[in-house]
Amino acid sequence: MEEDYAIQLVQVGKKYKENASRLFHVRNKLLFRKSKKEGKWSIKDISLTIQKGESVAILGDNGSGKSTLLKVILGVTSPTTGEVKINGKIGGLIELGAGFQKELSGRENIYMNGVVLGLTEKEIDGIVDDVIEFSELEDHIDKPIKTYSSGMKIRLGFSIAIHVNSDIVLLDEVLAVGDQRFRKKALRAIREFLKGKTIVFVSHSAHQVRAVCEKAVVLDKGEVIYFGDVDSALELYENEIVERNDKEIEEKNEENRQTDSITT
Repeated sequence: MEEDYAIQLVQVGKKYKENASRLFHVRNKLLFRKSKKEGKWSIKDISLTIQKGESVAILGDNGSGKSTLLKVILGVTSPTTGEVKINGKIGGLIELGAGFQKELSGRENIYMNGVVLGLTEKEIDGIVDDVIEFSELEDHIDKPIKTYSSGMKIRLGFSIAIHVNSDIVLLDEVLAVGDQRFRKKALRAIREFLKGKTIVFVSHSAHQVRAVCEKAVVLDKGEVIYFGDVDSALELYENEIVERNDKEIEEKNEENRQTDSITT
């Protein structure tokens, strides 16, 4: 019997080593001391199942672990703990311009990204014109990526992501830049080109999340605090996490103002 899930995470965690100075590292080694820097958990103890065909948003403030979670799902980085199960062909766009080689042209980067995502040269030949047309970069496609603006990079990366045949598509803040007209075009394309596929979508825009997704995960300090319908997730995120973090920032700013007034 074929499994219904597309993505399954079981108690997944990712810890990154904190960067201690080289001097302290050498000192500890000479003195046979263990470093007190044990690292920091970016995500921890995450268990969730995304079914085939579901569109799921990942919500959370900066530093909550959103991009780390996507990278673990994509396989760009391995989890420190737990297990990640992927049922289907996976592809997508992780971060702005990720995977692009700046010295290569836009056209060459289409082929390079296609190969990374498992396509043959013949398969890329079959989609390259559509990728270029959708990205609206016909006049720039044979120029080096290093000459592209951030908006141009995201248009090309997004176009590759939606034209590559995959079962699961990961999109990280892909509609955060660029003009409003292209963002609207991209949202239509997600609904049309990716219909029936599993989508994992990171965005700070409530409008975009509602337009694309039916479910949402809320991350807070590396942990899942909610997984369910979009409206409830957005309400939790906006009314609790955002307000709490804004309050903490204001309190920190007030402390700094008081410190400055004492020292001046």
